[in-house]
Amino acid sequence: QVQLVESGGGLVQPGGSLRLSCEVSGFSLDYRSIGWFRQAPGQEREGVSCISYSGKWKYYGDSVKGRFTISRDNDRNTVYLQMNDLKPEDTAVYFCAAHRQTYYYTTPIYDYEFDYWGQGTQVTVSS
Repeated sequence: QVQLVESGGGLVQPGGSLRLSCEVSGFSLDYRSIGWFRQAPGQEREGVSCISYSGKWKYYGDSVKGRFTISRDNDRNTVYLQMNDLKPEDTAVYFCAAHRQTYYYTTPIYDYEFDYWGQGTQVTVSS
């Protein structure tokens, strides 16, 4: 059974940092690319970052480039999103998701390409 579980969200001041985790079960990270998306109230879901099934390629949306870093731990079957220099506009529910195709990676990322989703974790950036 495929399951993705996010954790690590919370309340942080502008300029602060958080690290989100996405623990994956039901398949190996070597099979599917994993993406991070976010959705703020009243806005469409936005593709934030993605790491390829091989771990070699990484994608970042323009709004987070230079501030966010995606990585993974194969032993833990977990993908991380390190978020630095957070801004109020980063406030959203963050979701991780697995691509619908195995051994496939393309950018930019769109939510309709991802079939398996976590429940989301809230990130609030406010003073």
